[in-house]
Amino acid sequence: MGWRERTHEDTYSDADVEQRLKEELPHWYLENGWIRRKYKTSGWKATLMVVNTVGHLAEAAFHHPDLTVSYAFVIVKLMNHAAKGITNKDFELARKIEEVVMWQPGNEGGALEGTPDDPRFKYLKYD
Repeated sequence: MGWRERTHEDTYSDADVEQRLKEELPHWYLENGWIRRKYKTSGWKATLMVVNTVGHLAEAAFHHPDLTVSYAFVIVKLMNHAAKGITNKDFELARKIEEVVMWQPGNEGGALEGTPDDPRFKYLKYD
């Protein structure tokens, strides 16, 4: 069954998860039944901004990841507990987290300039 044919509760095999991550979310990886992503920050304030962003998105989606939080990084882990595996819910939330946390408006050419390229203002280590 292709990923577009799955319901929100159908789980993926490890091979299918790894293939889909490679194609859609290359900075995410599969480990011990979870899809994961480590976001590196410049310090505690930035870490809290990432945590709050992920928290907002997770609550809006009503699909909640596990987080590991340290001074200069946040690890996001997703797995559908009810389905006991990786489902479309995990991929969709991972994609939204990636889109929002890694957003760089300065690269879009619009009115928003983005964070200045100055160490005093950097808060996230972009890939």
